[in-house]
Amino acid sequence: MDAVSAALAGTRAVGLDIGGTKTHGVVLESDGTILAEVRESTVPGAEGVTATAARVFEALRSATRLPLDCRVGVGVPGLVDGERGILRHAVNLDVNGDDLPLRDLLTDRLGVPVVIENDVNAAALAARALAGADDVVYLSVGTGLAAGLVMRGTLRRGEHSAAGEIGHIPVDPEGARCGCGQRGCLETIASGAALSQAWPTTEQWPAAALFAAAETGDPAALAVRDRFCWGVASAIRMLGLTIDPERIVLGGGVTEVGEPLRLAVVEQLKVLGEGSPFLASLGLADRLSIVPSGFPVAAVGAAILGR
Repeated sequence: MDAVSAALAGTRAVGLDIGGTKTHGVVLESDGTILAEVRESTVPGAEGVTATAARVFEALRSATRLPLDCRVGVGVPGLVDGERGILRHAVNLDVNGDDLPLRDLLTDRLGVPVVIENDVNAAALAARALAGADDVVYLSVGTGLAAGLVMRGTLRRGEHSAAGEIGHIPVDPEGARCGCGQRGCLETIASGAALSQAWPTTEQWPAAALFAAAETGDPAALAVRDRFCWGVASAIRMLGLTIDPERIVLGGGVTEVGEPLRLAVVEQLKVLGEGSPFLASLGLADRLSIVPSGFPVAAVGAAILGR
């Protein structure tokens, strides 16, 4: 058993990561290995989301030839009241307005008990297992920018389920208008959407194209990459100064770039620490790791949640 599987070992578990474009389901075997994975395009709206989840769950049953009658963990974007099983303000899923009783809808549709959580919070549970620590921040650099906080082994959700919404902290009064209605938020600098806008390309995935161009020494690419990584480093600095976690784990779609991204962020952390012995002494770069390439951290985190 490798180190990742050992960290995730436990009872067999099922997790669904419901995203705006795809729903990703996994079955974790008791030894921590991923027994099966299924991806389906997400159909928006309350009925579309539940129907998509049901298709993925049935496909997992078919792939494993197991009843999968355990409790299912579900990660979903938006504000989630896990105790009541309510989802609200999930714009990417076209779920707005009144509270949606998603847990009960999924329980009825799947025919098994369901527990729901914000997708980044769910991913933080997997990041905690990977990091082997009880005080962990998972920083998701995907379409948006958000953090999942695990403090003393427990998720920190906040009074209004908004803990970790670090992408909506304004850092530039003259910056672009953010989707949240504010101006110059971190998410307008350090997110997949911001990167795609700053480095548009039709050749390949924008993050990969940007880092490849920067590797050749392209001055424009270097400038875009460094500003993007400055934004990620700024988010890490804020988390370090407010939460002071033992470990910080980078994840999300942009982190499929891998080690070049981590190294570029480390360089920006060093720049931020120049002239500040206090900040440099915190060793934020030494606490930083990145989710292994191809590892479905949000779906695995949802499976851990289901356990």
